[in-house]
Amino acid sequence: LLDKLKSLEDGRDQNAINCYHARCAGIWDLATHAKVLDYVQDIVGPNIVCWATHYFCKLGKDEKIVPYHQDASYWGVTPARTVTVWLAIDDADEENGAMKFLPGTHKRGHLEWKETLVPAALPQEIVGARDMGEPAYDVLKSGQCSLHADMLAHGSDANTSGRRRCGLTLRYFPPYVRRSCPYAIDTIIARGEDPDGYWLHVAR
Repeated sequence: LLDKLKSLEDGRDQNAINCYHARCAGIWDLATHAKVLDYVQDIVGPNIVCWATHYFCKLGKDEKIVPYHQDASYWGVTPARTVTVWLAIDDADEENGAMKFLPGTHKRGHLEWKETLVPAALPQEIVGARDMGEPAYDVLKSGQCSLHADMLAHGSDANTSGRRRCGLTLRYFPPYVRRSCPYAIDTIIARGEDPDGYWLHVAR
């Protein structure tokens, strides 16, 4: 997919493979895989909507960081009930910019943030994040995954290695969530049902 994107020479970079679950059967299959959904169901319940996917790809020697942020601050969906599955395409470790979490911050509500002033892949930066405890690095081998809530503060350092660090995010919420934004258009009823018929189901 990345090679195809680069061949178009239209200005999009390695972070532009966003919400391709509605266009790529392989990603659709990952988003609806029973092993993935079993983990998600433990958190959101038996009715599951996949509403977004995104490849986050840090190439080797990428100096941009991802400041500490809460995913929910970027999205116009409410209530904040999204769980993200982060599927490691490459090994992810501290050297190549693995995610790092601030444990317990998902219980603090919406945290104050500002526009970051450093070179970054995302613009939001939580105010006072350094005072919120020691980070836990999300070290994963290729093929492993982690799950995190949309209110958990997290970020990542620059990729100082010569290795790529790519992960596929699969984002899910229960069908009672509603949107007030241009996101969450191409949704999949990944498991169970949407009793109100609110969400679109994109077929494979």
